[in-house]
Amino acid sequence: MSDELLMRVEGLARLYGDTLAVDNVSFALSKGQILGFLGPNGAGKSTTLRLLAGVLAPDVGRVVVMTSDLLDQPILAKRAIGYLPEQPPLYRELTVDEQLLYSARLHGLNRAASRVALARVKERCGLTEVGKRLTGNLSKGYRQRVGIAQAILHDPPIILLDEPTVGLDPIQLRDVRALIRELGQSHGIILSTHLLAEVQAMCSHVQIMRAGRLVYTGALADLEERQQSKSLRVGLNTPPPLSALADLPEVERVEELGAGRFRLFYRSDDAFHNALVERSVRENWGLWELTPERDSLERVFVELILGTELVQ
Repeated sequence: MSDELLMRVEGLARLYGDTLAVDNVSFALSKGQILGFLGPNGAGKSTTLRLLAGVLAPDVGRVVVMTSDLLDQPILAKRAIGYLPEQPPLYRELTVDEQLLYSARLHGLNRAASRVALARVKERCGLTEVGKRLTGNLSKGYRQRVGIAQAILHDPPIILLDEPTVGLDPIQLRDVRALIRELGQSHGIILSTHLLAEVQAMCSHVQIMRAGRLVYTGALADLEERQQSKSLRVGLNTPPPLSALADLPEVERVEELGAGRFRLFYRSDDAFHNALVERSVRENWGLWELTPERDSLERVFVELILGTELVQ
């Protein structure tokens, strides 16, 4: 992954009346990152993307795109951004080719450059066979492809996608995910979603929002490491009294599962496993199962959304 910095966001905030929709959001985006904005509906994801795209102005904070401030140098900054809102801005009466050529001219490409860009994005987005079809007659999956094609016509280093896979069927979903992953190899991408599975399928980094604030930011791999084993399922042929299991070092509590099986909640690491095995052998408990139980990533996500502590 490149370390080339594409976007820097500092203390971004936006009020709607008395509601603070975006509250002190700061982060950076580098080339090669696919950054997922993850959070429940109403968390502030779409508002944040509109602020990053320059569609809305922040009440506080700044967005620096490459070396240009989005408020002070909007034309330069927006040339580096491709933006797909949740509803692709398409004219239903235009063909795909007409829609893309019109968008290319809006992006400032001349006639010759527009033709070159059109051929490039149609190939990249799988639209070669539908160029003469009306956008109003396309499936939702193809409309999403046209929307993404519009966003990358001018080959921007930064691509902003608001809920790019919502409402797609499984085949469409697979194709759009593959396209986004491919684009992420040479661009910096920020996409919003309320679905954890979408982040897992496409993103290298994740930011979790709650009530307009970031409660987690980091690599997806780091979030997955939070799935720490907190319990251990054991099976014993000759189990001791529950009190003996509860008295084991680091054990917080014990659940009896029946048929010689127990769940031990504990505080420590693999050293606890070793101590349990040694104790079982020494006292002839007949250990036949030892299964660490990991928190699901969904549970980690829910804990962050419902928790009260901000994660730095």
